[in-house]
Amino acid sequence: MLDAHAIVLSPLETLALNLSLLAIVAWSMWKAERSLDSGSDLTVLALMALFAVTGRVLLEPLPNVQPVTVIVLLVGIHYGATKSIGVATLVAIVSNLVLGHGLWTFYQALGWALVGVTGALLSQSLRIGEKISVPRVATLSFIAAFVFDWVVSISVLHSIPLESLPVYIMVGLPFDLAHGVGNVAFAAWLSEPLSEIMSRHSPKREVVVAPVKSST
Repeated sequence: MLDAHAIVLSPLETLALNLSLLAIVAWSMWKAERSLDSGSDLTVLALMALFAVTGRVLLEPLPNVQPVTVIVLLVGIHYGATKSIGVATLVAIVSNLVLGHGLWTFYQALGWALVGVTGALLSQSLRIGEKISVPRVATLSFIAAFVFDWVVSISVLHSIPLESLPVYIMVGLPFDLAHGVGNVAFAAWLSEPLSEIMSRHSPKREVVVAPVKSST
């Protein structure tokens, strides 16, 4: 019996399918967020982690192109270092349960955690007034791609001598560049909509309390 399992897709068709699935996830995440009460930050963080994991898995055919770095950076900007570290670690573990888990998962979690902490430390500089600065986020995302990849590259020191590390990093520069260019594209696409979502549920959001009228 023939069914969908017998159909073999080309790499381009697989990419188109995966992008369509990612768009469905993004749309459903946006619809789900609209029904949340203000201040539901843990639920929003779970949605961000889900989107990051899904994006990384579905875009696996594109070498080193995934939305995780930009999402973790935005989480750091809006929710601070601690929560961005949690999201970074969770995304690394869960996505690697599909893509392959090993010692490198620790270094990936570490690299993305550093990205999130950087976002938290530079959160004021990455805004213009109350709005996120897409060009600044895109620039930092491009730099973060190289930092993340080089942190992950340290994992090879478990199997090669230290003097071979510079050569290993140089060989990987095209993949680092692909990561950086991908980050710029994701920053242009995701920075404003995700910042709008996270701002609505950020614990840092100011709450205006109406003055209590005196009963006398």
